[in-house]
Amino acid sequence: MTQVLVAAGSNVEPGRRLATAMRELAVAFPGVRFSTAYRNAAVGFEGEDFINLVAAFDTGLPPQAILERLHAIEALCGRERDAPKWAPRSMDLDLLLYGDLEAPGLRLPRPDLARRPYMLGPAAQVAPGMRHPTLGLTLAELWSRFDRDAHALVPVALAPAPPGN
Repeated sequence: MTQVLVAAGSNVEPGRRLATAMRELAVAFPGVRFSTAYRNAAVGFEGEDFINLVAAFDTGLPPQAILERLHAIEALCGRERDAPKWAPRSMDLDLLLYGDLEAPGLRLPRPDLARRPYMLGPAAQVAPGMRHPTLGLTLAELWSRFDRDAHALVPVALAPAPPGN
């Protein structure tokens, strides 16, 4: 079994869409754990604030199979694959880490993980002892060195999504 981290974020009806994504992630990956959800400003464009969190789970699935499931969940949440990169998102699910795998073609580890507080902080919360495969430090160590004042994260509570929603 391999430990996997996935970032989830939305700034289009984020509470409802993240609750739906969390429900679907729990079905697809039994035993999934979720970080606290955080509100933070959009990065790269002017837009509504995002709500982000990180999911952690163990799996025997290969990375490509996980990506296929993540894309299906994004579609269920209203994500269009051809949407512009720096624009509002109904749902964004990004594979951050797949154990210690380094696979540049799959963007593993996620290149901006150690630079984005809305990924790194929640990742350190759900998997503090997980080691970043290229930086050699645990997520907790990376987070302890991060300049958190530059990009505030505000915790938010998410209501669970009703079944089928």
